[in-house]
Amino acid sequence: MSHTEKKIANADQIRSLEEMFDAKIARDGKIEPKDWMPEKYRKTHIRQISQHAHSEIVGMLPEANWISRAPSLRRKVALLAKVQDEAGHGLYLYSACETLGISREELYEQLHSGKAKYSSIFNYPTLTWADMGAIGWLVDGAAIINQVPLCSTSFGPYARAMVRVCKEESFHQRQGYEIMMTLCNGTQEQKDMAQDALNRWWWPALMMLGPTDEQSTHTEQSMIWKLKRKSNDELRQQFIDQTVPQADIIGLNIPDSELKYNNETGHYDFGEIDWEEFWQVVKGHGMCNKERISARKNAWDNGEWVRDAAVAYAEKQAESQEAKQAV
Repeated sequence: MSHTEKKIANADQIRSLEEMFDAKIARDGKIEPKDWMPEKYRKTHIRQISQHAHSEIVGMLPEANWISRAPSLRRKVALLAKVQDEAGHGLYLYSACETLGISREELYEQLHSGKAKYSSIFNYPTLTWADMGAIGWLVDGAAIINQVPLCSTSFGPYARAMVRVCKEESFHQRQGYEIMMTLCNGTQEQKDMAQDALNRWWWPALMMLGPTDEQSTHTEQSMIWKLKRKSNDELRQQFIDQTVPQADIIGLNIPDSELKYNNETGHYDFGEIDWEEFWQVVKGHGMCNKERISARKNAWDNGEWVRDAAVAYAEKQAESQEAKQAV
């Protein structure tokens, strides 16, 4: 077979594999790690899953900041458990990402170097205890809306990891809302604290759901591959429609003078989002970008002896097992 004939045969084989892949996606089948997949599909999933994993790990930092300052033992234990949950989510997602042929070390290196991104929301400071309520209510609330559709995403390991993640995030959202409700039922100072937290976290929470559909460079292809089931703008509208009535119940005001229910559409109209702020944070110029990455780098460097000890222990155990088998 000539070189040209080999190229034609190879092209025909790739075309056949692509057709089978597309057919599987169309019937809502799951793509597993050992299945053939287009290289772009693999890279797209590495980008999204790693970004999600990084967000879970970096997202521990603003909340861990308040563990030692929680107002009661009950609040301290609950917040500690939540931060531990986030660590677990990151581990599930890193493991899912590794099935695509990338190492954990490479994923960490991409985060530390700035090559990989994480959610922009975690580059804002947590100034008061009410921020713990706002993060749970708004940030985890927005995350749930974005992540529940991922339970049926086309990549099997990612979809299965998201089932447990979403169950725990739903609890985190209720926990955050309960903190806000308690503050609103307290003194005027406590209610003012809750309102201030809502004022500061509302717009970043809307930005967290991603750029507009017109600005998004990944949405169209991700929808075709069923990596995403809803566009960024659809998810943002769903979040607003769900959250505004919750604010009304506890007597808080959404910081948007243009917010108004539209009887014709059945949705809330809302004001213009400051996308310049969003892109500045994404590019690394937010209030806490440098602090967050520095904390992750320090954790990695300071944990080197733990990793070395774990490897040495595993090697020792393997040698011991080999010696027993040799007897």
